[in-house]
Parts: sequence; structure tokens; C-alpha cells
Amino acid sequence: MKKYLTLLATIAALCAGTAHAQDKALNLYSARHYSTDEALYNDFTKATGIKINRVDADDAGIIARLKAEGSASPADVILLVDAARLARGEQDGLFLPIKSKPLEDAIPASLRAQPAADGGIPWFGFSTRARVVVYDKIKVKPTEVDSYEKLADPQNKGKLCIRSGSHPYNLSLFGAVLEHMGPQKTEAWLKGLVDNMARPPKGGDTDQIKGVAAGECQIAVTNSYYLARLMRSSKPEDRAVAEKVGVVFPNQSSWGTHVNIAGAAVARHAKHVDSATKFLEYLASPSAQNYFANGNNEWPVAKGVSTDNPALKAMTGGSGQFKSETIPVGAVGANQVKVQQMLDRVGFK
Repeated sequence: MKKYLTLLATIAALCAGTAHAQDKALNLYSARHYSTDEALYNDFTKATGIKINRVDADDAGIIARLKAEGSASPADVILLVDAARLARGEQDGLFLPIKSKPLEDAIPASLRAQPAADGGIPWFGFSTRARVVVYDKIKVKPTEVDSYEKLADPQNKGKLCIRSGSHPYNLSLFGAVLEHMGPQKTEAWLKGLVDNMARPPKGGDTDQIKGVAAGECQIAVTNSYYLARLMRSSKPEDRAVAEKVGVVFPNQSSWGTHVNIAGAAVARHAKHVDSATKFLEYLASPSAQNYFANGNNEWPVAKGVSTDNPALKAMTGGSGQFKSETIPVGAVGANQVKVQQMLDRVGFK
């Protein structure tokens, strides 16, 4: 009997140890594939002792996986790189709203989800990237492209390079324009973009910048960090591309430049909610915010944190600051279906 009780005590101790080890791990489903994020995660582990187990996929793949796994999902934290995808995850009930004063104090209301019925926040933005316009410095004046509206102006006919309208980066931009201009004007604007294209949409944002530098087109739309990568590249040919183009942050005299976000949420069926919340709070810390800014050329979002990234500062005339739109990014994501229907009607591929 004594041996039996000893065995039971040993098993109990092992189980307790296993549970404790599991509490010291966090399962992260991430759509961010940047090598510099490794330092971000390592610093969190050093500070807390909580190991990060990461599963990488794109935004759509992560959402599909969460739906397929259901309540059996091991995910604790979801990290996505687009407002529309975050809105979709929220609508599908994949996130667990949390209450955190540090997060609510640090992250502006426009860069997080609206509170749920219980007051918890389904997701938070942690970095932004601006949707800017690059232009041929010889053939185009900045004043000809200093607003999104002017991209559809007849004076820019045959000049525009842009990636697919259905890509999340453009869907988010177009969703923002819909919030600002309303459906009728937005659809007419999208038709104007189609009319002004130098060639059918193709490639990624870097390809649009290179198209301007090569003379294939004269203006293009890109996320700011793609241009920053070229500016900071160790390859002379990349820097040469960046030197041939100018950059404009549109709508500085009106509603501000559109920004998209990378954001995170606690998974609906998270097994380690406290650790997951602690990780989100860490992402809002100055040190983590600087990883976003310097590692992947994104803008920090936490209040009181600025960037010293040389490329971002150069783009903004040395300040590192620009006027960004303030509409809730959740509303932008919710416009995705309406925008896609407009794109179909105007023939924007």
C-alpha cells in the first residue's frame, strides 16, 4: 500500500510539473514572416520565462486553420497583418475579448477593435504601415499625386501601376476611401483608377516601385515599408531604384494617409489566457515597438513611442511623423465585401 501511495505521489508530481511547463509556453499563430521578429519573441521569453511556440501561415490560412480546429485549437495568440483579416476573425468569433488597462492606455482607440458586450477588446493593432504614392521625380510633380483622389484624375491617364485590387492591402485602402467618400463617389474613383492604369495589375508592392523606376509607369501605390526596405538595402541596385522615385503621403491636407496594421488577439479557445494577455501587453512596450519600427520598417502605434528608423524619417522630411487617418480600422475591414463588389463592376482585376 505504501509503495502504491508513493507511486501516486510521484505521478501527481510529474503531472504538476508538466502542467507548470505548459504554463510556461505560449502557442502563437503568426502571419508575420520577418526574421527580425525572432529577437522580439526571444526578449519576451527572457523577461518572462514563457517560451513561444510559433506556427507560421498567411492570414487566410490562419483563419481557416482556427475554424477547422474549433475548440480543440492549441492557439493562444493570433498575429495577423491586415485590418480586413482581423475584422474577419472577429466576425467569425475566433478571438477572445480581453480587458487590459495597459493595452487600452497604450493603443489608440482607432487602432483597436470596438469593445465587446462585456467591455473586452477582441484585438489590438501594434504597428502600422502607410499606403503611400511613389512617383517618377522627373515626369511627375508631387502636387499631381498628393491625394488618393488625384490617382483617378484624367491628367494621370496611362501612368498608374498598382497590384491586384483584391489584395488585402488594396481592399483595406479602398475600404477606407469608402468610409470617407461614400459608395457612389468611391465606385467612380475605382473606375478612374482602372482608366489610368499603365498596365493590368500584377506583382507585389516592390514590383510597382520598380515599375516607376524603370519607366513602365509614372506613379504607383505601395506600403511604406517596401520602399524603406529598398532605401536600407545593402544592394546598390535596390538603393538605385529608391533614388529614382519620390514619395507622397496622400491627403495630408484632408483626412490623412491610410494606414494598415499588424495586430494581435487572444484566441477564443486559448489555454493560457493570462500569458497570452501578458504577451500582448509586451507588444505594446517601447522595446517591442522599436523592434517593429527598426526591424520591419513599420511605424510604432503605442502612445509616446516614436521612430528613429532612418528610412522612415527620410520619407517624412526628417520628422518620422505624418498625418494618418483616424477612422476605426475595424470599420475599414468591414467594408471589404462592398468594395469587392465595386471592383467587379468596374473591371478592376
